[in-house]
Amino acid sequence: MGIVKISEEMHESLRISSNALSRSINAQAEHWMRLGMLAELYPDLDHSQLCRMLIRAEEAGGLSLKRVCDLADASPNARSATVLERAS
Repeated sequence: MGIVKISEEMHESLRISSNALSRSINAQAEHWMRLGMLAELYPDLDHSQLCRMLIRAEEAGGLSLKRVCDLADASPNARSATVLERAS
């Protein structure tokens, strides 16, 4: 585990969001980081599709950066089909 420095404004946003969503501040930050990573790798997917990816990844034992990058490295057509199939 490491330390990540963030602005006071971001910390306040995390605090408010974590309270609203019944998560710890760290859990909220990690959730946003996961969604951000997936959004960058899969810009063609919407929020609900990305959330379904997270659920499927958790069912499969957790979100592995290697697994996510392997999917992203696949051809765009194969990637979209695989991601959407797993997210459904």
